[in-house]
Order: sequence, then structure tokens, then C-alpha cells
Amino acid sequence: MKGYAGKILRVDLSQGRVKTETLDETLAQKFIGGSGLAAKILNDETGPETDPLGPENRLIFMTGPFAATPVITSGRHAVVTKSPLTGIFAESDSGGTWGPSLKRAGFDGIVILGKSAKPVYILVADGQAEIRDASHLWGQDTYELDPLIRKETHNEAVVASIGQGGEKGVKFASIMNDGNDGRAAGRGGTGAVMGSKNLKAIAVHGHQQIEIADPEGLKASLKEISPMVAKNAEGMRKNGTAGGVATFEALGSLPLQNWKFQGRWEQGAVKIAGPAMTEKILTGIYHCERCVIGCGRRVKIDKGPYAGVEGGGPEYETVALLGSLCLVDDLEAIAKANELCNRYGIDTISCGAAIAFAMEAYEKGLITKKDTGELELLWGRGDVLVKMVEKIGKREGLGNLLGEGVRIAAEKIGRNAVEFSLHVKGLEIPGHDPRCYNAGAVSYATINRGACHLGFSHVFERVLTMPEIGIEKTLPRLEAKGKGEAAAKTQNIMGLFDALKLCKFTMFGGLKLTPILSWYNMVTGIPMDMAKFLKTGERIFNLKRLYNVRCGISRKDDTLPARFLTLKHEGEGLTPSLPPLGEMLSDYYKFRGWSEEGIPLPEKLQELGL
Repeated sequence: MKGYAGKILRVDLSQGRVKTETLDETLAQKFIGGSGLAAKILNDETGPETDPLGPENRLIFMTGPFAATPVITSGRHAVVTKSPLTGIFAESDSGGTWGPSLKRAGFDGIVILGKSAKPVYILVADGQAEIRDASHLWGQDTYELDPLIRKETHNEAVVASIGQGGEKGVKFASIMNDGNDGRAAGRGGTGAVMGSKNLKAIAVHGHQQIEIADPEGLKASLKEISPMVAKNAEGMRKNGTAGGVATFEALGSLPLQNWKFQGRWEQGAVKIAGPAMTEKILTGIYHCERCVIGCGRRVKIDKGPYAGVEGGGPEYETVALLGSLCLVDDLEAIAKANELCNRYGIDTISCGAAIAFAMEAYEKGLITKKDTGELELLWGRGDVLVKMVEKIGKREGLGNLLGEGVRIAAEKIGRNAVEFSLHVKGLEIPGHDPRCYNAGAVSYATINRGACHLGFSHVFERVLTMPEIGIEKTLPRLEAKGKGEAAAKTQNIMGLFDALKLCKFTMFGGLKLTPILSWYNMVTGIPMDMAKFLKTGERIFNLKRLYNVRCGISRKDDTLPARFLTLKHEGEGLTPSLPPLGEMLSDYYKFRGWSEEGIPLPEKLQELGL
């Protein structure tokens, strides 16, 4: 198979066994790879009866046909499982070098089940795999662990691991890779699943070359397109993903004070935005493998209370959730909190949301100093932010409750805490306000892992176009007509990115679907036209939805927190608006071929080969 290693590694930790399977070529064509192929495996092997933290749950690492090839921005891999945070389908995507390294080690993916009797790690090297004792590594954070495992295995090994957050079962624990550059499979609690299996890490390295069907054609296409993407994305390279913080604040999209803030936060946004990071603490930029953009930040703090911070810097979502959502405008405190999240292996989005939720609960008197360990959970306190990250990572005191996620925390606190527990299907809200983007609001409500900005519907309401799906010009943000259809179409093409393992930021560099499809054809040698390509994205999305339907998801769950449907964000220069979700949701279901209850209809499933 061109573009694939051709093998899947199966690991049963309960039995202490590893085996190799041949990749099913038919399934690879039908679901491509990444979270598409992983969704097929999860759907076949788990279901509503599966305990996310039980040995029967699968933890699936999957690359795609672009990984370990010359295709730009293809240094990515997916992690798919049943989420302990939401109880439904979970996928998380990470950049760096781990995914391509797994492919060069001889495998397209790894499927892990069972639970080891003691802490272990897996070594995958040049087509072979073994399970090794990790008892001496348990308790290490991810930054400490990386050089230790490379010393035990191979200096070229790339390590994906959990920190104390995953060990202790923080429901939004992440899986980190690439050492202190801090690349993360962050959302949905993949790290908690890994910890429940007593699996500390997976180290990979190898030298297998991936065969490409048309290497010369691919080389010529990349030579033409790569400079365009690099040039158009210069701003992201200069100031990182956080370069847009001030712009989003002016738009009303930046999350503020657990999403209830009224007015403007201009000065605070400037203090934590990308340009401030570039000026004050940036030491260099980080490129994932084959990246021509370089949005990753490397930072260092030499003095002050957070001296010693060094490594991967905060991304936009981190700055937004650990910063503005908590009204913290101390960039160095945010950088420290980000480092702690990376070391403990916990999702910066869910962590920031949990802390903001706790600050509002404290403000309303639902929790007191007795609950916080004498900490004053006041808005804007960077020192408190850092201490709360520590408590969550270690599951100490109030951090033990917040480590369950805001949905469970609100249920346990009671007394109407649910009113400001902001999540969709149990997954905390990321850093773009759905009151600003109607297609984005529909996408938040319906995307399969819960509240997720990576359906990317909102960016087509701000800066992007995609002629291949009928978006010839940027969509007006606050119009409702056609937004259900737009959300569905953009979700489908994002599923293709997640299956191929291609970075979505290439779209900010001007990349469209037509060259991506040509790359797929050149890499795999599989002749696919645009209609079939788009149908594949639709198939992948519907398969993920079917998994959730089996777990009880329907229209009742495709909604937004009441705060987004009733409280307008007002301030100078802002356009206060609320998304007409019911109307748009019906349009979305109709376009998708689902029932009014949000269930894919039999004729749609037949059309998609599901």
C-alpha cells in the first residue's frame, strides 16, 4: 500500500502481549487513517457498555497516509478512545514528530486494550515492539520522563507519555509528546485512559521509508505550493497562534470571566497576546515535522516568581482559557501555568475552564476558603491560577473535585452551580465565543467530541473560503440562513484533515482542497475525485455520530450552555447577538440527512456505506 506502513500494532496489556496485523486496505480507502480509521476500530470494538476507565476500552494511536512523507505540515497523529470526561467518542490530535516516527517504526497505528498489573511503557522500534517495566518512572512528570526513556531506549526515540494528571485520573488528562516542546493530545481525557491502563509512555523510532506512488509529481506540487503557505502564514510564525488575542477581544470572541464579562478588556488582551510574548519571553519558534509555518513557541523566564520556566510556550487556546477566561493578564503566570499543565499532562482548555468555574463559584459563595485550602479564588490572580493548576494536577483538595471536569463538579457542588458550568456534552468550551459566529455555534453544539473549535466553522465566518464546498467568500458571522449547511460541510472537510493527518493551519496559508486531494492521489496512487473525497469526510463524521448515538446522544445534547443563548456580550464596538440555535439545528439535521432527533437516517447510512 503506497503511503502506508501497512501494519497495525495490537497491544494487550492484561496479557502482556503484542502482535502485528496487516492494515485492511479496504478500510484504509474507506476511512483513510487518523481519527477516521480509529473511529471505525473504536466503533467495532467498544460501545455503550464500555467503561472508559476499564480494561476493555481501547486507546488508539493512528497516523494517516501523509505522515512520514514530504507533505507539508504532516507531523501529526490522532488519539481516539471512549472519553472518561464525556462518556462518548473522544479524539485528540497532536503535532510534533511522534506520529511520523511511529510510521517510520513500521506501523500506521497502535490499538491498546487491557490493564497492566504494574506500570509499563511500550517501545516500538523498526517493526518490533516490547512492553517494558516503568515502575521506576511512575510519578515523573512528562518533561522529566522524556530524557529518561530516551536514555533507556534510543537517543532518536520520540516519547508520548502521561504525567501525574494521567496517573491520578484527572478526567481531562492529556498525552504529551516531544519533550518540553509540549505537544499535546489534549482534549477528552485520553491521558486518564492511558493512566487507567498503567501505561506510562510509548517510545517510537525507526527507519522505514514510506513508498509514494508519484514522488516526482508530489515534489513538483509541494515546490509550487509550500512557499505560498509559508508566506501567507508569516504572522502566525512571528507571533504564534496567540497573535490574534487582541483581534478576538475587539470582535467579542475572546473568552472573558467564565463567559459572563460585559464590556471590553482591551489592555488585558494586549498584555497576554502574541506580540507581548514575542517581545518579553520568546526564545525561538517550534516547527512540527514538515512544517513551513512554525507557530509553536519556545519561551524562557529568567527572573521573578516564575523564573525557570523554559520550553513550549502557551498557544492561543491556553492564553485564552488560563488567561482571559480567569481575567488573568500576567503573561508569565500563564506561561508557568501552561508549563505545569504540560508537565502534569492536563488539558489547558479544560483546566482553565475548571478554574474559572471555581472562581465564579467562590464569587457566588458556593465554595469558601474552607474548600479552597485558604486560597482566595479571585478573578485576575495569576498566583492563584498557578496554585490551582498544581492542585488539579495532583488532585489535591479542591483540585480533586475540579479534576472531574466542570459538569461533575457542578453536580457535586449543587445549588445552581450548573448555571455557570459551561460545557457541551461534558467537554468544556474552547476559546472562541459562539455568540460571535452562528456557524460556529452550530458546530460547537454538534461536533462529535463535545464543544470543539476544530470543526473550524467559525474561521469561514471570519477569514477563510473554500470554493470546493461552495464557500466562495467569507460568510457573514451573524446571519442564520445557511449556517447549518455551512457547519456540516466544514466539519466534513475537517474530518479529512484529521484522517490524512494534515495541519488545519495550512488553510491560513491559502491551501485549498484541490491540491490536498491531488497529494492524496500522488501519495497513495488511489484515484479519487472531489465528490468521493468529500463523501469520505461525510462518512467519517457520520460514523463518529453513530458511535455517540449508541451511547445515548441525540438532539437533547446538541445544545449550548444557557449563558450563550440568553446573555448577550455587550461593550463598546461589539455587536451583541445570540445564536438562533433551534432554527439552525433543524437546517443542519436536514442537510445531513438526519432525523429531527439528530439520528442519521437509514437511507443516509446506506448512501455512505455505513
